Amino acid sequence: MTHDTPAPVPPPSEQPARPPTAIDAVATSYYETLLDLMPDFATELGLPGRETEYQDYSPAGIDALADAARTTLRHLEGLQPADDVDAVTLDAMRERLGLDLEIHDAGLGYSELNNIACPAQNIRAIFDLMPTATAEQWRHIAGRMANVPGAIDGYISSLRTGRERGLVAARRQVAIVIEQAGKYAEDGGFFDALGETATADDGNLPEAVRDRLRSGAEAARGAYRSLASFLQDDLLASAPEKDAVGRDRYALMSRVFLGSAVDLEETYRWGVEELDRVIAEQEAVADEIREGASIEEAIRILDEDPARQLQGTDALQAWMQGLSDRAVEAMAGVHFDIPEKMRRLECRIAPTNEGGIYYTGPSDDFSRPGRMWWSVPEGEDSFTTWKETTTVYHEGVPGHHLQIATATYQRALLNPWRRNAIWVSGQGEGWALYAERLMQELGFLSDPGDRLGMLDAQRMRAARVVFDIGVHLELEIPERWGEGAWTPEKGYDFLRKNIAISEGQLSFEFTRYLGWPGQAPSYKIGQRLWEQIRDEVRAAEGEAFDLRAFHTRALNLGSVGLDTLRRALVS
Repeated sequence: MTHDTPAPVPPPSEQPARPPTAIDAVATSYYETLLDLMPDFATELGLPGRETEYQDYSPAGIDALADAARTTLRHLEGLQPADDVDAVTLDAMRERLGLDLEIHDAGLGYSELNNIACPAQNIRAIFDLMPTATAEQWRHIAGRMANVPGAIDGYISSLRTGRERGLVAARRQVAIVIEQAGKYAEDGGFFDALGETATADDGNLPEAVRDRLRSGAEAARGAYRSLASFLQDDLLASAPEKDAVGRDRYALMSRVFLGSAVDLEETYRWGVEELDRVIAEQEAVADEIREGASIEEAIRILDEDPARQLQGTDALQAWMQGLSDRAVEAMAGVHFDIPEKMRRLECRIAPTNEGGIYYTGPSDDFSRPGRMWWSVPEGEDSFTTWKETTTVYHEGVPGHHLQIATATYQRALLNPWRRNAIWVSGQGEGWALYAERLMQELGFLSDPGDRLGMLDAQRMRAARVVFDIGVHLELEIPERWGEGAWTPEKGYDFLRKNIAISEGQLSFEFTRYLGWPGQAPSYKIGQRLWEQIRDEVRAAEGEAFDLRAFHTRALNLGSVGLDTLRRALVS
């Protein structure tokens, strides 16, 4: 899809508008259909018009999305790319929408339930992205809270359909979502607290709006009580004890998250070897921190260093924001092309305590900036910077914020489906992990403590490849880590030895890997494929290779499957 000799790519702000093509028209039509079927997706993009609505989470809604994908693929038949951008769009749509239909045909959309990325969390999480400056915006929030029961009812209907087809999430996942739904349903919990904090910038919030917020919160809490009751009283008995999903389903989900079909056994062996390599690097850095120190001793030294400690979430938020701002300033115009409107990135403490750190992209017009969120587990109030410096780079710049905001910014080059409606974990999370290593290459992790933190993150991602593939395919445990076939229990002990996080975070991550097969390895496998693609382009271009230009070309593509990425970048 690229020319034999790649031309220098100008920064986004300098690119002329590209005339839309027939393939762009099909992609844009599909994007508009998605917005129509998924009003909450429009909220993610900051688009006005249907702020109180939810998508239909029932089987009818799931089937409508599949019908839209099927129709779009028919409309693409016979169309020929007008240029390289079209070639990538056509490749990406066939790959992504084809996988959507495979997932639908397998019935997996009817049984979607885990501790991190399913309607049980998404229905609540959309409120985090809704603006709160005016009385009208608070009316929207109240209206959407009032519509939570309908969204939950549709979701329950789909879970029933899944059960009828013999598709029910593992008991462990059902149990944790019961717990989460119960917290959302608590008096004084998330929905009540959201309404109680309501204020308008002009100080004028009518009592009628407050009344609607209270009634909306009551409706939303009742809906989550209904979900918790359904899961406890109805679905739990049908949930299998076994967490492993088996080879066929795992292979499908791996393709979904990577946009590439990898040899699972070879990747598992590579993961074991990569874990050994990272541990060896950690041992060398530990010796820098104190001669003769083990990794564990070096971690203890860093944890006890007052200069690397933060007390309280306010201090954590301020530290995240400061480091992020400095990274943007250092990267812009030197290592990456970062237009002015992309340079604003907000760091926030999430309104939940489920664990995890994540990024949400800017609105389509950048009126809402990209945001980095930290969901702090309940009871945790002390943090260490050495572990998290690389996390800020991962979620911010040059990681997710640079990647996602660049795609959003590319109006002159990409159609709206390419900019806003496609996300491939292996390409996206692989880039963010690649960005962590890149920061070491660029000299931003010269402090051995921060470098050990980066390696700690790399070690975690390598361990996840071993754990995720090993447990779900029930492969043999490497001799260094035990014996026999993997089980979740053996896997938990393995993760504890390889992931230096709190027990609360570890429990969350462990449950996540079991309930979201193929997603966690996509980070490290994606990084591997990013590095392979870079090396292939470097070899093809020889002395003409320019790293900044490579990154610009790659990021200008938006999020695509890793096979599509390779075809687009490698001559």
